[in-house]
Order: sequence, then C-alpha cells, then structure tokens
Amino acid sequence: MEQNTSLQQQLLDAGVHFGHLRKKWNPKMLPYIFAEKKGIHIIDLNKTTESLQEAASALKQIAKSGKKIMYVGTKKQAKEIITDCAKKVNMPFATERWLGGMLTNFNTVRKSVKKMLSIEKMLSDGSFDSITKKERLTLSRDKDKMEKVLGGISQLGRVPAALFIVDIGHEHIALAEAIRLGITTFGMVDTNCDPNKVDFPIPSNDDATKSIAIIANYITAAIAEGLAERQAAKEEEVEENTSDENERKAARLMAEADSESGRGKGDKRPVGTGAPRRRIGGGGGARRPGGR
Repeated sequence: MEQNTSLQQQLLDAGVHFGHLRKKWNPKMLPYIFAEKKGIHIIDLNKTTESLQEAASALKQIAKSGKKIMYVGTKKQAKEIITDCAKKVNMPFATERWLGGMLTNFNTVRKSVKKMLSIEKMLSDGSFDSITKKERLTLSRDKDKMEKVLGGISQLGRVPAALFIVDIGHEHIALAEAIRLGITTFGMVDTNCDPNKVDFPIPSNDDATKSIAIIANYITAAIAEGLAERQAAKEEEVEENTSDENERKAARLMAEADSESGRGKGDKRPVGTGAPRRRIGGGGGARRPGGR
C-alpha cells in the first residue's frame, strides 16, 4: 500500500492527473474522471495507478517471453523520452513520423530498412569510393532521411507483439494498424480519447513532458525486469543442461567401467573347474600285461 501511495504521490507531482477542458472530453472517460476543476477534468489517480501496474505487469510478461514491444510517440513532448526508453531496453520505436503501413505493410517497410542498411554499409566500407562526390552526397542524404523515420525499427525482423502508445488520439493510424493485426495495445489515454480502443488504457495527461516521462519510465522498468528474468532463466537452463550432461557422462563412464570389470571377471575360470579331471588310480590308462 505504501508503494502505491508513493507512486500516486509521484504521479501527482508530475501532473499526470490534469485532463483536458470539459468541452473537449470523451464521455467514455467518465469512469476515470475524479472531478472537474475550473473547467478542466481531473483524472482519478487511483485508477491511473491500478491501470499502470496492470499494464506494467502484462508488458513484463511479454518481454519475458522474448517478444518485441514497440514504442510509439511522435508528438514533440514525447520524442526524446520515448527514444531513450526504447533504447534502454533495446526495443523498436517510432518517434519521427508514423509511416502508413508500417505494420500492415511490414514487408515493404522491411525492404526500405534493408536498403537503408545496405547504403550505410557501403558508405562505411568504401564500396562507394568510385562514385562521384555528388552521388555519394545524394545517397548520404537518402540514408539520413530513411534513418530518421526507420532508424527505430532497423532491428525489427517481424511485426511486434505489443505497442506502447503515447496519446492514442494523435497516433490513431498506428492504433488502427495494431487493432487490424490483433497486436496488444497499451496507451496513455487523456480525457479527450476513447479508452475502449486500447487493450490496456492508462488514464493520464499525455501532453506534459513530466507526465509522459514518469509513465514511460515505469513501463520501461517493468520491461527491463522481464528481460532480466528471461536472461536469468536462460542461464539457469544452460547450467541445468550442463549438470545433466555431466551426470549423464558420469553415469556412462561408470556403466562402461562396470561392464569392463564384468568382462574381466567372466574370463577368469574358477580354480579346478577348467580341464576335465583325471580318474585317480587309472591315470594314463591300464598297463598292458607283459609291458614291464
């Protein structure tokens, strides 16, 4: 409970509870609104805390299972924060512009990414030394343009398992693509948006830098925890496999040693049982008469 209180206090200090003007509200946000003050809706931080912890727990499990979570935040206040958070946990991100079809037309986008990476490689390894300065400059500019938009997804080999979105109203194209593909969505939802559009809505102020930072950092810490647990489980598995292998090896060697000693014993015949016995007194056969 104390942890919740301190988290609520941090959310309060970051201004997470400030919603939009009453005239801009979405009635579906009613369950998350605590009050109205000077024409502005105030978000219920109890609900925010619950939703944030629920979302963090789900994201931790996704990260632990080894799947990718994509960060999306192209508005000015979110760009830097989202880029930093995504890089911390080595996850894909989109902070410049959401390219239409980035998910639904993923194969085409991957081709552009491959082109960008090949230009980058050729510029660095001297493959373009033979072309003119102007052509090299044009290629560099093309690469920089692509890097700006596609840099965050350059390591993404397949469609991510989840999307974490800052301002679902602003990122409506990304949200629509995720819904179409059945990707799990997590989003910061202000009082002017429909929380039912996301699987895990986090009612919060999605315009203030401090508010975006506290939510994004909390989510990122949960993802990092999931990744750490995954790594620990992998190491444990390797150790177990190694010890199992060692045990099997030891058992095999013991079995071989036993069979060797068994074979050795089998070769030795018990004393007095080897050759057939001679009859006493009749050894060498009966002497013939007159053979003295």
